[in-house]
Amino acid sequence: MLRTNRVLLAVVFALVLGILAPLAIAGAPPRLITVIADKDNRFKIAGQKLPVITLKVNEVVHLRITAVKSTEWDKDGTVHTFTVNALKDQGWDLRLKEGTQDFTLVAPAEPGSYVVECTVKCGEGHDDMKMRLVVIP
Repeated sequence: MLRTNRVLLAVVFALVLGILAPLAIAGAPPRLITVIADKDNRFKIAGQKLPVITLKVNEVVHLRITAVKSTEWDKDGTVHTFTVNALKDQGWDLRLKEGTQDFTLVAPAEPGSYVVECTVKCGEGHDDMKMRLVVIP
């Protein structure tokens, strides 16, 4: 009888873990990625020489972007943008005012490599203000 109770308890425990573990993962907060859109007209991510964001298909991500004013900016006060032209219709067109702003986005459903660029004329070096977004299966 004691052995049967232990086996039953083990089965119930395994079932509960099997059901609750995926729910805990799915309910986890989005991953936080911190980006700097700097005054030298470069995107920067701490610990990376060439900034790249790698996400899984449909992954929810929280971007914390700090924008630093360079020598030029838009009339509305936008100092940089964080834009993926191929994904604009999915919300990947962020106008950045000076300071830190938070955005929650969803990676596209299709794997691929995307160019992130600044679309505001922000000063010398603007044309090279680019980085990569890589989406993996």
